[in-house]
Amino acid sequence: MTDQGSVMLNSGSPDTVSPPYAPPPGERETGGRRRSWRAVAIIALLLIGVALGARWLTKRSGERDHSRPPAAVGVAKAVKGDMAVNVSALGTVQPIVTATVRPQLSGTLFKLFFRDGQRVQQGQILAQIDPRPYQLALAQARANLARDTAQLAAAQVDLNRYTTLLRQDSIASQQVDTQRATVRQLTGTAAADRAAIGSAQLNLGYTAIKSPITGRAGIRQVDIGNYLTPSDTNGIVVVTQEDPIDVAFSLPQTQLSSIGDTAGSGAGLPVRAMDQNDNHLLSNGRFLTFDNQVDSTTGTVKAKARFDNAGHALFPGQFVNVAMLVRTLHDAVTVPVAAVRHGAPGDFVFVLQPDHSVKLVKVTVGPSDTQRIAILSGVQAGQTVVVEGADGLEDGSQVRLPGEKGGPGGGQGGRQGGGQGGGRHHRGGQAG
Repeated sequence: MTDQGSVMLNSGSPDTVSPPYAPPPGERETGGRRRSWRAVAIIALLLIGVALGARWLTKRSGERDHSRPPAAVGVAKAVKGDMAVNVSALGTVQPIVTATVRPQLSGTLFKLFFRDGQRVQQGQILAQIDPRPYQLALAQARANLARDTAQLAAAQVDLNRYTTLLRQDSIASQQVDTQRATVRQLTGTAAADRAAIGSAQLNLGYTAIKSPITGRAGIRQVDIGNYLTPSDTNGIVVVTQEDPIDVAFSLPQTQLSSIGDTAGSGAGLPVRAMDQNDNHLLSNGRFLTFDNQVDSTTGTVKAKARFDNAGHALFPGQFVNVAMLVRTLHDAVTVPVAAVRHGAPGDFVFVLQPDHSVKLVKVTVGPSDTQRIAILSGVQAGQTVVVEGADGLEDGSQVRLPGEKGGPGGGQGGRQGGGQGGGRHHRGGQAG
């Protein structure tokens, strides 16, 4: 009773605070262990859930990969054949002769006998300047010759007469000598008159302005009525020779030895001129010569080839692609240029296997043309290589060929990503 009354009194007193409940030591240890086991269990359940989720995602991803069909590719055979080793360069068409037609004497332009762009022949009259002053000069020279010839004839008659009188001792010898000198003087005058006639005839011929070469006339630079002089800078017209014609280009100095040896052997160096897109053959020609020194700033040497241009396919100043045959590789293994790709492994191709999978094979490439490239090592003749649809392939990927609806082992055919197959096509450069 006393205890209960004390408790009630204390609880009812506002100034008295009851102490907190403190469990016994054994009960505190049991509660702590329960909380620790509960935390461990929660962490274990979370780990198990993560593992199960990852397994489920991996399984689903694998099922999705297995459901993707093999990639469709285009293939071609590696074959043996001859491969030309060409040296390529960008060239400029240059006429052998470019002539600016100018008058050789002064005068007013009377007529023009050509059209802009017309092909003209050597010696063809292109223009005519006023010939009348030169016709009069020729007539005057001829008149002078006639006068001096008559004087010479009279002096010669007198000389003959004086010579006869001298033999008869009827005249002084001094008079004969003077007459003989007069005859010689008039003979020289007559010769000068003949030269003046030739000069006047030459000047009269120069009034008809002729083409110095056979070629193509450009755009005329003067009009009828203009006064022309030999010092005119532009002249009347520019005529360029088109057949034959040269192509000038530059080659690396490293090519000098091989090209020089081939040219010196007497085999000759055939040269092809292609259009700027390298699709159409314009003309076939022959290597002509190198320049006499290497350009030290670029490490190249200028060269020139000559082409027959009867069809006028090469136009002066035109840019062309030049391919010069240096040698030929016989029985070389070749594949289409599109089959060779470049990536982290270097140059490689995808070789088709019997189970419709592909194998990544590193190769060593050689010279090429616009269609095929030589494989020096890595691929044998008769093997099948992928030429189309290789962008998503990896080593071991399953593929299907044109005309097939599916292929075996489809689980590997759809693999993509940043594998080795993500390379680019190899650009088949010309060999050096």
